Amino acid sequence: MRTNYVLIDYENVQPAAMSVLDAEHFRVQVFVGPGQSKVSFEIASALQRMGPRAEYIRVSAPGKNALDFHIAFHLGQLALREPDAYFHIISRDSGFDPLISHLKTLKVFACRSTDVTEMPIVKAGLSQPVAERAAVVVKNLKQRGAALPRSVATLTNSIGALFQKQLSDDELSRLFGHLQSTGIVSVQGTKVSYSLPG
Repeated sequence: MRTNYVLIDYENVQPAAMSVLDAEHFRVQVFVGPGQSKVSFEIASALQRMGPRAEYIRVSAPGKNALDFHIAFHLGQLALREPDAYFHIISRDSGFDPLISHLKTLKVFACRSTDVTEMPIVKAGLSQPVAERAAVVVKNLKQRGAALPRSVATLTNSIGALFQKQLSDDELSRLFGHLQSTGIVSVQGTKVSYSLPG
């Protein structure tokens, strides 16, 4: 399963639902500013449960965007060390977006979310039942307009990418089967057609 690094701008966001990150594929770094002397009990407790998969990184000196530069630096180091990992910046600061766009041109998986509960991997809910995963797929397909995958292979790859390649072949097969049995997807040979709900 792909490692997901979660880099939290704690000056900007103090997530309440840290327990959603308590899974083996998450690595958490909480960046704390020099003026922050306290971390909430909920966050401290959640990170303690994660053991070596979580750490605090304290910015030692104040400065304009100092914490942001630290996050960018650490993300770069991690991306060099683990190029296949997925990187999540948790911040309301849209100043990270040009960096994320640049990372994507370098084929580095990255995104910014305003809270840990807004991360695509969490929203996609890898522990959801098939019907709930199917609803995520249908929503994604509806957003594509006319640019729908036209072959079984392309659709399967697209679904895998939507769930960040973290579904097993068996889970992917069950999900595809559910889309067929509910009439959302029809297959003729290697071609697919759709009947998306309004």
